[in-house]
Amino acid sequence: MIEPEVAEERQREIIERTRAAITERGGAWGEVDAWGKRKLAYEIGHQTDAWYYVLTFEASPEALAEVTRVLAITDGVMRHMAVSRPRRRATAGAEPQAEPAAAAG
Repeated sequence: MIEPEVAEERQREIIERTRAAITERGGAWGEVDAWGKRKLAYEIGHQTDAWYYVLTFEASPEALAEVTRVLAITDGVMRHMAVSRPRRRATAGAEPQAEPAAAAG
């Protein structure tokens, strides 16, 4: 959650710094889902609105700790939370999903 008065350019900068912190430490960046400006369920620091973003990525525990540390001290970030999502498993009787081919490079 980003403070409501933060400019769009600064919001993009915060997200880009988060992406860089993940990828520099060997993580895989997924997607950014911008939910837009929403009303808070309760006031946080006299604010009633915030910009919501959902960032999807894979990272080592060390990379996640660094991202958490950086977001905690970044001006404009109201709250952040990391949630581990379980990997999808093939269901009984279903065809296993093919792994994507690795690009040679």
